[in-house]
Amino acid sequence: MKILIIDDEKSIRNTLKEILEYEGHQISLAADGKEGLDAALKGSFDVIFCDIKMPGMDGIEVLDKLEEGGVESSVIMISGHGSIDTAVDCIKKGAFDFIQKPLDLNRILITLKNATERSTLVKDNKVLKKKVHGVQDIIGSSEPILKIKEMIDKVAATDARVLVTGSNGTGKELVARWLHEKSNRCSMPFVEVNCAAIPGELIESELFGHEKGAFTSAIKQHKGKFEQADGGTLFLDEIGDMSLAAQAKVLRVLQENKITRVGSDKDIEVDVRVVAATNKNLLEEIKKKTFREDLYHRLSVIIIHVPPLAERKDDIPVLVKYFIKTICRESGMPVREITDDAISELQKHQWPGNIRELRNVTERLLILGSKVISREDVVAYATPNL
Repeated sequence: MKILIIDDEKSIRNTLKEILEYEGHQISLAADGKEGLDAALKGSFDVIFCDIKMPGMDGIEVLDKLEEGGVESSVIMISGHGSIDTAVDCIKKGAFDFIQKPLDLNRILITLKNATERSTLVKDNKVLKKKVHGVQDIIGSSEPILKIKEMIDKVAATDARVLVTGSNGTGKELVARWLHEKSNRCSMPFVEVNCAAIPGELIESELFGHEKGAFTSAIKQHKGKFEQADGGTLFLDEIGDMSLAAQAKVLRVLQENKITRVGSDKDIEVDVRVVAATNKNLLEEIKKKTFREDLYHRLSVIIIHVPPLAERKDDIPVLVKYFIKTICRESGMPVREITDDAISELQKHQWPGNIRELRNVTERLLILGSKVISREDVVAYATPNL
């Protein structure tokens, strides 16, 4: 295990070094915050021990800079002038743990064991996600798509709530998944709720859970989506279809970070980043008194609008070729070609069903079209006979 020790006290550095090298770890030393930060940004350390009180750049500043630089090491803060408030502040800023001086050998080794297990788990989860649960890329190079990708890169690392707007089939869920995938929460759950698909009388139980016996069919305790997403991201799809009663309770969770299961009076704290999506104009829904204005402002810290396919037809060629490869691979058939004339014909359509419709049409052309998909195939099969 590669470990970095940042402390301005030489005796502390050397003592920690001897202890940890004896345990078989590879140790690097830094005598102040700046030196330690440079080493952490250049190297790849599993764990970093960092003193809080140091001349120049102190430990809290180092912690902030490590987060800004995307360093994923588990950081253990150490201090001879610690307090409960200091420890809480460190943990809130992303530290794994806080140890007071004089250092206790058993405490150091236990904390290090926990930190290394956490680092290994995060790395393994990321590898598994990429291998097994890989998120489909956002396909396209049009100006609107490039702006969306840029926005995702800027926003993902924060915990800011995001409202994703756009018509059905434009790819709002994909934007939500990439916000999670590129966030610090990527090793934790991504939980999706389709608010339009859940009956109004069940939405509260689905979101907040229920206790056994809370209602007739509640035969056992059930954890809601907020609890399932604890530490991760909750995606509230079609939020505009949520009942006003449920909206009020969601607002409370966003304000207090607490939920109450149906049939219980006990509060449960949750740490969830909420990303919401809608195909409705929520400002119009507010005027119609079907959506709460205060909830809208809570959800829309950042707004990402996904434009319809008709407004980014330059992406159609690359999308069609991507769908051809994907569908052929999934179906076990050889990859087919499509002519430029056929692509041009597809670009003439308005695509009211957006990306979803384009994929369906591509699959239809692969099934019904020629070996090389032609313009005539598009004319014949792109629009189904109703």
